[in-house]
Amino acid sequence: MKALPLGEVYQLLEPGPVVLLTTSRQGHRNVMTMSWHMMVEFTPPLVACVVSVADFSHAALRATKECVIAIPDVELAHKVVGIGNCSGADTDKFAAFELTPLPAEAVAAPLIAECFANLECKVVNTRLVKSHNLFILEVVKAWRDPAHKAPKTIHHQGFGRFVVDGDIIQVPSRMP
Repeated sequence: MKALPLGEVYQLLEPGPVVLLTTSRQGHRNVMTMSWHMMVEFTPPLVACVVSVADFSHAALRATKECVIAIPDVELAHKVVGIGNCSGADTDKFAAFELTPLPAEAVAAPLIAECFANLECKVVNTRLVKSHNLFILEVVKAWRDPAHKAPKTIHHQGFGRFVVDGDIIQVPSRMP
């Protein structure tokens, strides 16, 4: 074993696929790239996510208490990185990255047509926002595009490096 710098630990424990988080506040829609999220409950589905106060989306999420988590596949990797490398404060990211906003049912934030899944979310807990920028979201409506038969997601390893989903294995389990 060799010592690993603590600043690199996150590269080993990435929480899941890179997603896009959309918000809409006072008619201004935005999208940001997000890697730091995790499921925290099955039913109702709860997602914990970190949206930094430095992110333009932070203020909208705090004010509206709703968003959409859109899940892109590997074909959108370059757009996902581009979205993460600019600010919604001065860029219309939907236009700049040619994303198609679709109306959601339960929230004002838009779905993204190019993503294979979209999760409409409401903020249900903000106790750790001030100390850790951590929001707890409840998924209130979920969408999946049946045209995407076997989407491959991307997983962030830091500094522009990603892992793409690989082979699927099935291991016997008592859980259904």
